[in-house]
Amino acid sequence: MSAETKTGAGPQGLATRVITGWALVGGLVLVGVVLINAWSILSGALFNKPFAGDFELTEMGAAIAVFCFLPYCQLTGANVSADIFTMRASPRSVALMSLFAGLIALLFTAILLWRMSAGLVDYREYEEFTGILQIPIWWAFLPILVSLALLFYAAVIGFLQALKRVAR
Repeated sequence: MSAETKTGAGPQGLATRVITGWALVGGLVLVGVVLINAWSILSGALFNKPFAGDFELTEMGAAIAVFCFLPYCQLTGANVSADIFTMRASPRSVALMSLFAGLIALLFTAILLWRMSAGLVDYREYEEFTGILQIPIWWAFLPILVSLALLFYAAVIGFLQALKRVAR
C-alpha cells in the first residue's frame, strides 16, 4: 500500500476508507448470519421451532460477506500468495510478478463484474425466489456488484502501484 493510500490523502485514501467501511459492513452481515443461526439452534432446542429459512439467509449472507471482504484483501495485499516464487527473486522480478498479478486481478474482476451483472438481469427478469422465505434472489446481487466495483478499483490501485515499482 502506498503512503498516499495509508495516510488517507487523495483518491486512493478515499478508496481505502470506503473499502475498509465496506469490509466492516461485510463483517456485520456475517455477525447477522451467526446470530440468525444461533437463534435458530436455540429456538429449535428450547421450543422445537427452528427459524424457518435460516439456511437461505445463511447462503445469501455468507456470499455477500465474502464479496464485501474481497476489495479489502486486494487493496491491502492480503490475498493468498506463494512466497516460494518471490523468496529468492530480485526486487525487479518481484515488481514484475506483482504487475502481472495486478493485470490478472483486473481482468478477472472485470469478467466477474460483467457476468454477475448479467446474472442480476436474468434473476430480475425471471423472478426467482428462495424456497421458504420467498426473497428475490437478485437482491443478493446488488451488494455483490458494489463489492466487485470496489474490487475493480482496488485492483486498479494495486496495478498502478506495481507499475510504479517496475518503472523505478
